[in-house]
Amino acid sequence: MTLTFLGAADTVTGSRHLLSFSDQRLLLDAGLFQGFKTLRERNWMPLGVDASELDAVLLSHAHLDHCGYLPALRRQGFQGAIYATAATRDLCDVLLRDSAHLQEEDAKRANRDQSSRHDKALPLYGVREAEATMKQFVPLPRDGRLTLGGTEIRFTPAGHLLGATSIHVRRGERSLLFSGDIGRNNDLLMPVPQVPPAADVVMIESTYGNRLHPAEDVQARLAQLLRTTLKRGGSVLLPSFAVGRAQALLLVLQRLRRAGELPLDVPIWLDSPMAEQATELTLRHARLLRISVDEARGLTDRVHYVTQQAQSLKLAASLAQRKARPSIVISASGMATGGRVLNYIETLAPQPQHHIAFPGFQAGGTRGARMVAGEREIKLRGRWVPVNAEISHLDGFSGHADAEGLVQWLRALPRPPGQVYVVHGEPAAADALRCRIQDELGLPVRVPQHGETVEL
Repeated sequence: MTLTFLGAADTVTGSRHLLSFSDQRLLLDAGLFQGFKTLRERNWMPLGVDASELDAVLLSHAHLDHCGYLPALRRQGFQGAIYATAATRDLCDVLLRDSAHLQEEDAKRANRDQSSRHDKALPLYGVREAEATMKQFVPLPRDGRLTLGGTEIRFTPAGHLLGATSIHVRRGERSLLFSGDIGRNNDLLMPVPQVPPAADVVMIESTYGNRLHPAEDVQARLAQLLRTTLKRGGSVLLPSFAVGRAQALLLVLQRLRRAGELPLDVPIWLDSPMAEQATELTLRHARLLRISVDEARGLTDRVHYVTQQAQSLKLAASLAQRKARPSIVISASGMATGGRVLNYIETLAPQPQHHIAFPGFQAGGTRGARMVAGEREIKLRGRWVPVNAEISHLDGFSGHADAEGLVQWLRALPRPPGQVYVVHGEPAAADALRCRIQDELGLPVRVPQHGETVEL
């Protein structure tokens, strides 16, 4: 049994891990690289293995840094099955189509504006390829167990997101556990991660490997932020991941309304068709949530949907007017890397009365990360936009376990693993978690390098 780290080994994105046996090749996740250009360019490079030789993909969950490479994998010749939970499959249907659409639009814009360094800008994949990829998904049995040849596989709920799992793989006497993304014990929407089976080798994510979540009431913090901004006549923009984060924000905003801390006449706009679809899927899979079905059904009460791009541009322009009615806007993408949120950043960022609050992790190199770091000017659609609006980072909305939660997850395993590999984290976060695992748990632990192969 060999393990090759084809992604998320020296960065927090591009989750791709190849598990090879003498007669079988399994890819754990097939995610996009995001953030710095040097990382994004890896999406166009050879995978590192012949895609046509892959027998199957085992998918932990539906975020693009874990699933977004699947259509590109198919383009390279992958014809095998993609195994995932029902909720993950449903979310991927939304996310992959949207990802493909955005890539096609970006390519058209680059060709129209002649802003591409290539003779003709091309998308990594298109909508038709994303739709064809969905036909390769195979539903899991209800207990999350399956057998592929001589390999036994078990998917265990990991919190974090609808359908998210850790993946346990056993072949003979040897076993490996891939954490996927581990959720928080006090997540707003998702239940506590379940304890997966023990394994000889564990790959653990480290997104927050060097941080602890603030001991704050996120609802109280958002209420205070809203009060201050609305009082001075400004609007609040919440750049949000369409899946998971947008629904958590809607939950808190509805709770603030019921508590009388957010006036009913303050409009809430949801400007993300994908977030609208993801919210519908959240209701369809409401049994997976920690909140009641009734509260889930109330997520979109008195919420205004922005369905068309023209409507989005019009709303963004109207909110920038001096006498505009203060509003709350949730729009994607969560790291401001693209999507309709750019319409609002372009018009609201230059004005000091407004507030842009990022409720989630910001990968290095993204606009969101630069704005949170305090940059007062950002490049957007070919021109520089001043940032005079107030900028906040709402860490309490993160769907990831922090450093303490990650160590607790490892400690809870039925028996200690013989080797731990720390993946899916920025270098500082991955190394910080490595030190904690070594010092507190006394386990053999390493941070692998991109492209490295190890014998298990």
